[in-house]
Amino acid sequence: MARPGFPPAGAVARRPGAPGPPAAAGRPGGNLPGVSVDVEVVREANDEVTAAMRRLLPQLSTSAAEPDQAAVQRIVGSEATTLLAATLDGQIVGFLALAMFPIPTGFRAWIEDVIVDEAARGRGIGEVLTRKALDLAEMAGARTVDLTSRPSREAAGRLYERVGFAPRSTRIYRYTFGQTA
Repeated sequence: MARPGFPPAGAVARRPGAPGPPAAAGRPGGNLPGVSVDVEVVREANDEVTAAMRRLLPQLSTSAAEPDQAAVQRIVGSEATTLLAATLDGQIVGFLALAMFPIPTGFRAWIEDVIVDEAARGRGIGEVLTRKALDLAEMAGARTVDLTSRPSREAAGRLYERVGFAPRSTRIYRYTFGQTA
């Protein structure tokens, strides 16, 4: 039985018009051995999802605004964003946002805002979230998946490299509205 806001077990989210799964997917589905966490696509910004987002987001960013249910629904309802939730012992302990979008050079995918509750870290939850995001991006037709991680987040960097991400030689630029040069 599906939990409110989540798809039925075994359901796979696909963007409209996205191709089906490739003939030979490179990674097995499901959890990692020894990790008893469920990862599902969030379909609805219900009270449980919103409360978990409000509880976990400060562990990722001290400057992000506390989201209300409407803000979480904008994320969940976005055509470009797939929000994944990791549940351990019936409680949401992590989120990952997978952004996928077409641009002139191809169909792109980015992993953003990976959050795992401090109390649940070290159990492979971030890896399960990341692998699920990679599977979804591959099924949707992305050739690559990008992400950024601060150098100070050493454990996250090790996780991403273990999963198969490689550092790129690039510069990241940010424009912040409301600031003068």
